[in-house]
Amino acid sequence: MRRQIAERSGRKGEAWAAMWLRLKGWQVLAQRVKTPRGEIDLIARKGALVAFTEVKWRKKRADLDLAIDERRLSRVAAAVECVAHDYVRDGDDLRVDVILLAPGSMPRHITNAWMP
Repeated sequence: MRRQIAERSGRKGEAWAAMWLRLKGWQVLAQRVKTPRGEIDLIARKGALVAFTEVKWRKKRADLDLAIDERRLSRVAAAVECVAHDYVRDGDDLRVDVILLAPGSMPRHITNAWMP
């Protein structure tokens, strides 16, 4: 039961993050993209930049500081390698971003979060 609640909260967080990106001028290309190496929560474009975004939702803002780590980001980066060719055009830049969400706080958008 707890897993189902967490799954629902995660989906809601991803929907909020997608809406927030749209308000910031991004075009959301895909959500919840599954690959053999993992899942990418959001793929968005703004001009010639494509962001592959991991979204983390926590009940408390204080928990956001521990929501993302190098292991999780490396999984997202590996998943990006599987599908980047489907979203990135010649001349585009790409990056891995993170959006952290918690009730009562503005989204925290960490740009270019993965730097191997």
